[in-house]
Amino acid sequence: MWESRGNIPRLFNGIIAIACLFVFESSGQSYPVKPIRVVVGYPAGGGADITARPIAQKLSEHLGQPVIVENRPGASSSIAIERVVTSPADGYTLLQLSSPGITQAALRTKLPYDLERDLAPVSLLTIAPGVFVVHPSLPARNVKELIALARSRPGELNYGSSGTGSTGHFAGELFNLMAKVKITHVPYKGVDVVVATASGEIEMGVPTIPTALPLIEARRLRALAVTSAKRASIMPSIPTIDESGLLGYDRSVWFGLVAPAGVPKDIIARLNAAIVKVMNTPELKKVLNQQGLELETNTPEQFAALIRNEIVQSAKLVKSIGLKVE
Repeated sequence: MWESRGNIPRLFNGIIAIACLFVFESSGQSYPVKPIRVVVGYPAGGGADITARPIAQKLSEHLGQPVIVENRPGASSSIAIERVVTSPADGYTLLQLSSPGITQAALRTKLPYDLERDLAPVSLLTIAPGVFVVHPSLPARNVKELIALARSRPGELNYGSSGTGSTGHFAGELFNLMAKVKITHVPYKGVDVVVATASGEIEMGVPTIPTALPLIEARRLRALAVTSAKRASIMPSIPTIDESGLLGYDRSVWFGLVAPAGVPKDIIARLNAAIVKVMNTPELKKVLNQQGLELETNTPEQFAALIRNEIVQSAKLVKSIGLKVE
């Protein structure tokens, strides 16, 4: 009898141990226990894809599980977003969200998802600043001189972008709105905007830095300012538009990581800590900086605020431009 009583503490301790193990296994501390998919809304080999893959590789090394990039191109990343918002909220299907996806949400009202309601932000990853470039013959050597010139010739100057609704288009229209000027938008395809500006076909353009840099270095284009809130490490001597007088100006392509809404907070925290760790590795910084990308992480709350601000700003620009919303 006494021997059986002596077993009670051991039995009780065993139950406690099993309960603790269950709690541990059901928390983010055990995550991940299987491969993770990062869905990218653009084709393999494109800018979004070549940004995602080195990050995925580093995350895989850090988390101890394969991190697989899954390309789901189409409908300006809407197909990829829908794929993720309808996935289980377990942290094993993630989305590389980009600012163009936010723009499309402002342009298309009949979407089967709500970006704020259906996604759980994890962290910002990278920023790809654009750059305001002008033909060398234009008598404007900085943003203040450009604004003065545009005000003296309303509607006469043209700027190019890679297409209607593109980041370059919205960057130019935000400039028009904040500077109270009218520079006419000319949509191009791909990098033609760089060639068109260098040839004098248009006065200025808002391309990405890597596409414009060779012609800037050859002095066939003059760089006035970058579109990001901070200077670009690839061309640190060029000021931001904010520094140049339009306080608060910020319009760049950015990439971040999000999960389906409902993913446990401890898993979100685990992912965020992993991202902060890998994004600060010298190898990853070197690879991404060479692509003209700035590495920048933040908290889930800060990333949620950035997404919210981008949604509001994009909706305001759509209305200002007069684009037809589907």
